Amino acid sequence: MKKVAGLLSMLFVAAIAAAPAFAQAGEAGKPPEHVARWIVLAAGFSMAIAAAACGIAQSRVAAAACEGMARNPAAAGAIRTAMILGLVFIETLVLFTLVVVFAKVGY
Repeated sequence: MKKVAGLLSMLFVAAIAAAPAFAQAGEAGKPPEHVARWIVLAAGFSMAIAAAACGIAQSRVAAAACEGMARNPAAAGAIRTAMILGLVFIETLVLFTLVVVFAKVGY
C-alpha cells in the first residue's frame, strides 16, 4: 500500500510541476539557418547509428536463437517466442529514433 501511495504522490507532484512548463507562451519560432543545418545533420547521423546498432543486435539475437534451437530442439518454441520478443524490443530503438528525427527536423 505504501508503494501505491508513494507512486500516486510522485505522479501528483510531477503533474503539478509540469503544468507551468506547458503554460508558457511559445515564442520560439524557427532556429537560425546554421543551427537548422546541424539539426538535420545530427538527425541523419542518429538514424544511421540507430539502424546500424539495430542490425547488429538483431543478427546477434538470430544467431543465438539458432544456436539454442540447434542445441535443444525441444525448446524451439520457447526460444522462438523469446527471440521474437527480443527482436521487437530491438526494433523499437529505430522506431523511437525515427520519431525523434521527425520531431526535431520538423521544428
